[in-house]
Amino acid sequence: MTKMLQKITEFFKSNIVKPLVLAVRFFIDKRVMSQASALTYSTLLATVPILAVLFAIARGFGYDKVITHWVYSALSAQPQVAEFITSFVDNYLAHTKSGVFLGFGLLLMLYTVLMLVSNIEQTFNEIWNVRRPRTPLRICTDYLAMFFLMPIFLVVISGVSIFLATIAKQMPDFLLLGPTMRLLIDSLPYIVMAAAFIALYVFMPNTHVCLRHAIMPGILAGVAMQGLQFVYIHAQVWLASYNAIYGSFAALPLFMLWVQLSWTICLFGVQLTYINQHKGEFDFSQDYSALSHRCRMQLSVRIVEQVCQWFSEGPVGHSSIEIAQATNIPARLVEMLVGKLCHAHVLDEINSDEKGGLVLYKPAEDVRRLTPDAIVERLETDGENLGE
Repeated sequence: MTKMLQKITEFFKSNIVKPLVLAVRFFIDKRVMSQASALTYSTLLATVPILAVLFAIARGFGYDKVITHWVYSALSAQPQVAEFITSFVDNYLAHTKSGVFLGFGLLLMLYTVLMLVSNIEQTFNEIWNVRRPRTPLRICTDYLAMFFLMPIFLVVISGVSIFLATIAKQMPDFLLLGPTMRLLIDSLPYIVMAAAFIALYVFMPNTHVCLRHAIMPGILAGVAMQGLQFVYIHAQVWLASYNAIYGSFAALPLFMLWVQLSWTICLFGVQLTYINQHKGEFDFSQDYSALSHRCRMQLSVRIVEQVCQWFSEGPVGHSSIEIAQATNIPARLVEMLVGKLCHAHVLDEINSDEKGGLVLYKPAEDVRRLTPDAIVERLETDGENLGE
């Protein structure tokens, strides 16, 4: 019985407590709130162009009413914002179809949309410590596929909701099926939101994210978003005096606050996904910010010497995990140091595929030139100097 309790306690500590504690710590250390604020600004700029793209694609398939209904349901707490946005989108599309606005308007719309998605990818890559963004070809193919699939996804979800609601109305007297269908309908928003977050966590970073590590963060983010929506809707009653002071202008700061909190929830889920996939590399007591400059140089030299030794035996790159095991340096610290060594052109990255499934490292030049003094000099002189 005691061993069973110890196993349960260890499982709870390593799979729940440790990831959450580390996620909160890195969330604060990496100033993810500042990144959420930046994404909030980008989102406000790109809201109308993104919806314009979705409306244009949906109208091509005859599903524009479904997208309109989705916008109003998503912003049910603030129908004024939904009305303003849809009217702006209609005017935007009307101008892009006429005269001079045709080419310039479409380019500006696509540029704004791509900038937002690019900022999201960059933020995700920073959390995942990914240094290489997508190639221009993959940016075009991946992003265009996402925007074409979004209206189809919304239409399918709307159809499923209508189908389930119809079935639920036809079987109110069934002891089991009626309550089951109603429970499924009530749970559908949570399921859809969780699925959207899981897909975002797996797809957006330019690295391989294991699906099973994104499931729990996606579920937590989906539930948190639905909770935020619930609070946001019911807070309108408490903010009656706020609306009386600012009038219709009150919709904007409240919408901005909602977007800010939404991105905070999303980015915390990204951080938790990263921790889940790399939790074996971390320890509660790890804090490398206080390492001295001399210690960093010594560890960097040890890493390069090990990589050069492997390369002399056979010109094949090795991963950061292999380097950590061979040098007895914590994997997280190795990952930080090899990033600086690559930036200083001491080591080179080798990606196994375009999405960086496994990043390997090899010497950037002849191993005979990578002496300890040369490595230290290269690291210390990396960057720009004043007056140059």
